[in-house]
Amino acid sequence: MSDIKLEVCVDDADGLYAAIDGGADRIELCAALSVGGLTPAPGLIALAGPPAVPVYAMIRPRPGDFVFSAADLDAMRRDIDAVRAAGLAGVVLGASLADGRLDAAMLTKLTGHAAGLGMTLHRAFDLVADFSEAMEIAVELGFERILTSGGAKSAPQAADRLSEIVDLAKGRLSIMPGSGVTLETVDALLDCVAVGEVHSSCSRGEPAHDQRLIDMGFVSADRRRTDAATVRAMKDKLSAR
Repeated sequence: MSDIKLEVCVDDADGLYAAIDGGADRIELCAALSVGGLTPAPGLIALAGPPAVPVYAMIRPRPGDFVFSAADLDAMRRDIDAVRAAGLAGVVLGASLADGRLDAAMLTKLTGHAAGLGMTLHRAFDLVADFSEAMEIAVELGFERILTSGGAKSAPQAADRLSEIVDLAKGRLSIMPGSGVTLETVDALLDCVAVGEVHSSCSRGEPAHDQRLIDMGFVSADRRRTDAATVRAMKDKLSAR
């Protein structure tokens, strides 16, 4: 039986409970998954801890790029403090320079502030031109894993690149494919890439029932919600490998 772990990303309280009910091994707690995930609200952070399963909170103070200012850094430090106070297991971090390389100086400050918490490097990694250089930064800073789509829009599109990244890691940290990892794509991906964990939203579409909410911009027409049955089905697929 496989020991591939499943991390499920969620952005609301119902998603949190659905992921736990479905048997997720770990949860990435976010706000606004529609823009790649932002720091969850204080109430959601508090609700998630102490967690039934390990919960890592996204630390990203705004949508857009990952080039952060001193003010952004101040906000992220306070968010890390809130995660620690809630008893969550870890944080999800990333920071870029204007040319797409990892901002080692900013990440040094963030990882130093997160000392004692688990740490995942997020898909800022996918923007770099040199995966080898970025890998060495991630290892030196003590990240446990890198969440990556192999530099593509979705992980299944970049299986060869993901295998190269796994080779670069040399077992020093975990490579966790994410973005576009679904019940329909996960088997083909794992046939090509040897990893010990995957990242998925395990979501289903939920049509808005009130067109006025779409017209006013309050909801997206293609909103998705974490689904406990999909989480269970993904766990079954991983266990069967």
